[in-house]
Parts: sequence; C-alpha cells; structure tokens
Amino acid sequence: MTNAVEQPPKRATDRKLLELLVCPVTRTELRYDADKQELVSDKASLAFPIREGIPIMLVDEARKL
Repeated sequence: MTNAVEQPPKRATDRKLLELLVCPVTRTELRYDADKQELVSDKASLAFPIREGIPIMLVDEARKL
C-alpha cells in the first residue's frame, strides 16, 4: 500500500483565453506549455502556472527560467 496523494484532475484551459493574455512584465505574448501547465514568457524568462485551468499571472507566483 502506498501513501500516494491524489492529484485533482487538470481542467481544460480555454485556448481563446490564452491567446488574449500577455506577460504582465513585458507585455509580450506568452507560449503555452501544456505538459507543465504553464504560460511562458521567453522575453521575461518567467513561467506562469496554470492551476485548475486558471492562469496565475502574478510575478510572485511565476517560476524563473
């Protein structure tokens, strides 16, 4: 028996919404990484997480690349 923690199912992210979003730092377009569930700003070298289908566009929540 394992003590695996169940992850909630990933929600589908609306592609139209993703096309409208821009990087809050550089105001440039973002690249969607479906595998990591992130929106990537190559110019700012930041990756913004998508949690339960909702993009978290806060710089404090972004992962540095």
